[in-house]
Amino acid sequence: MNQLNLEKFFQETDCYIFLLAKVYQKGHRILQNKLKGIGLTNIQHLVLEALWLFPGLTGVELSRILNIDKATLSGIIDRLYRGDWIEKKEDEKDGRIIRLYPSKKSLEIKDRLINIRKEANLELLSKFTLEEKILLKRFLLEILT
Repeated sequence: MNQLNLEKFFQETDCYIFLLAKVYQKGHRILQNKLKGIGLTNIQHLVLEALWLFPGLTGVELSRILNIDKATLSGIIDRLYRGDWIEKKEDEKDGRIIRLYPSKKSLEIKDRLINIRKEANLELLSKFTLEEKILLKRFLLEILT
């Protein structure tokens, strides 16, 4: 389906669910391509960004922040740990609780990864003005809450 027919289809069907899915796929592909040489997936990158902002989160806390189910997140955490991207440490007050921290490896590449995410955002939203980007973000967050 060429671009003209795609636009007509969405004008006629008003199918936001499918449109959002297609936008997700495009954004995912852009970031995935930028992360290729680093050895991280998009979701692993997202987990690292959360841990850079909030070091010491538990898996449950991380799951809530990112809105990812615990089973899926568990596999992501295991792969990040095996790849030396994160560290697991027992909680000082309760040894049953495991806290997650960015590793030295991830901290050394932090600025580069943040710039990659910013570049991907710029590429995805290149046709928007600053005001439109702000509104889009507000609308997307409103859908999630």
